Amino acid sequence: MKEVYITRLSKFLPNKPVENDEMESILGMVDGKASRMRLKILGNNKIKTRYYSLDNEGKSTHTNAEMTAEAVKALFDEKNPINNLQLLACGTTSPDQMLPNHAAMVHGLLKCQPVELIAATGACAAGMQAFKYAWMSIRCGNTSNAVSTGSEKFSAWMLAEKFQPEADAQKALEQNGFIAFEKDFLRWMLSDGASAALFSDKPNEEGLSLRVDWVEIASYAHELETCMYSGAIKTDDGETKGWIEMTPDEWAFHSVFSFKQDTRLLGKNIVPSGAQMWKQLVERYNINLDEIDWFLPHLSSEFFRLKIEEEISRIGVPIPLDKWFTNLANVGNVGTASPYLMLEELMNTGQLKKGQKIVMMVPESARFSYAYAQITVV
Repeated sequence: MKEVYITRLSKFLPNKPVENDEMESILGMVDGKASRMRLKILGNNKIKTRYYSLDNEGKSTHTNAEMTAEAVKALFDEKNPINNLQLLACGTTSPDQMLPNHAAMVHGLLKCQPVELIAATGACAAGMQAFKYAWMSIRCGNTSNAVSTGSEKFSAWMLAEKFQPEADAQKALEQNGFIAFEKDFLRWMLSDGASAALFSDKPNEEGLSLRVDWVEIASYAHELETCMYSGAIKTDDGETKGWIEMTPDEWAFHSVFSFKQDTRLLGKNIVPSGAQMWKQLVERYNINLDEIDWFLPHLSSEFFRLKIEEEISRIGVPIPLDKWFTNLANVGNVGTASPYLMLEELMNTGQLKKGQKIVMMVPESARFSYAYAQITVV
């Protein structure tokens, strides 16, 4: 098995940062009414700015594939041209269309030579699934280099116009026209952008590289029901009914293609299950907790910071808060791109030193999956 190194990281964040008080003017107000929960949700998640691939009138400025392609291009230069690329692995929650897949659309924009492709589509862990595929490809000798990406274009899904048919249907039934909390919740949580990592079987000749020691991903769907979903509705028994089993009128009436989150399930399950997996990994890899220099947890909201710290401390696998590195407040929750964006920012802060160990944690609430990775600075 070969050693695998991340030699470059890049990002593409569209347009200018969007402040909290600008959000509703860009996304619009559903049925012309200001959200009743916006300020409370923002107060909990502590996000100050985020990025939208929209202009001030809510018109699209970039597709998901375009943002991802820009991030990939930024990994290459004259010394290391993109024509050397062998594998492209792309993860996203919000592809621009169902088919062709997201990786194929990105490759089409890159206009480089034929490459191996894989597209991982899901929630936050999909970016780490692409990350692991790229790592495994080099590790087993299938390729000598690879790029993996995480990217999102959530903003277009959150525009008020996408919820208007539901609001109109409610008014026809003499209801209030407000969208349900599980839909409104995510309108004030999510952000757009793309980030990419270049993997190689050789470290950089100059400067630092990041050796990926291991990547572990696990699903808990066998014991936990759906928490975050799109293209479906939840039935009273906790099961989901997908869009393919519904009529176009039902799609509009229920805003079926919006992102929805069962916050009750989120609060109950997201921290304990991820903490238990961390404990198992500490035991499996015989991790010395004192040797961890940086902990990069993907937080959907600052609400979970202390809850995670308390739980991993309670079960005996603590990581002190002074070792945590996050950028949620400045870039927002960019789903699959968030772990890449944290790693990219940390690598460019000048704080990394050879020999340091980094642990990444990426929880996914769709049906509760978790990804962890350990990286050594070399």
